[in-house]
Amino acid sequence: MIVDLHNHTALCNHASGEMEEYVKQAIKNGTKYFGFSDHAPMDYDPKYRMMFSQMKEYEQSVKDLQEKYKDDINILLAYEVDYLENHMDKRVLNADVDYFIGSVHFIGKWGFDNPEFIGNYKHKDIDKIWQEYFDTIEALAKSGLFDIVGHLDLIKVFNFLPKKDVRLIAKDALKAIKKANMVIELNMSGLRKPTGEIYPSASLLESISELDIPITFSSDAHKPNQVGLYKDQLIPFAKKFYYDKCATFKNRDMQLIKF
Repeated sequence: MIVDLHNHTALCNHASGEMEEYVKQAIKNGTKYFGFSDHAPMDYDPKYRMMFSQMKEYEQSVKDLQEKYKDDINILLAYEVDYLENHMDKRVLNADVDYFIGSVHFIGKWGFDNPEFIGNYKHKDIDKIWQEYFDTIEALAKSGLFDIVGHLDLIKVFNFLPKKDVRLIAKDALKAIKKANMVIELNMSGLRKPTGEIYPSASLLESISELDIPITFSSDAHKPNQVGLYKDQLIPFAKKFYYDKCATFKNRDMQLIKF
């Protein structure tokens, strides 16, 4: 897997392993562009992210690895930022990074992908939940703050699926992503979750391909052994929808790489 742009570190409090172990696994996989994009700090849900005081440590650790492995792999610096109105911080958004991943983990203040709060699904209209989720993705794209959309249909994580066609639910969000010149990641972490499926689904990737939205690849690793774990499924999935290039970034400039 030539590009792998979404990976975490122990600083987020729900990942493990040394950062160097992630890099070594990426090199073993033949990856040429490997991104650390750990959960950015914010003043909400601090249990699952680094603190603001750890940003310098995180950024310096990535820079040290960039230098140490410069002859073996291109290591990129990024943050995964939760799109949550009134909680995104300029200290993060003004950071000198290669790219930002914008993700939605909250509908309002509900952490819908957290197993601690899975019971909330029982009291919701599932089609309404999905529409609220993709409306938030649309707002994320329109914000102009991010380069990559993280795990586009994360809302499927626990297999609470809509009755309505997901392509109709996501239609406006995809149009906004296209207009914003953003990239959508093919994220293999869904294969480790109850959904058992890559993010995004095949039906969504068909729509994404029709709109000619660029893609990139991500392990979304929280342990070193998850780096590239399902790479043999990700590449054929992309090719099925006529993709032969994926995106990487440098100083927030996108470059398409043939795979």
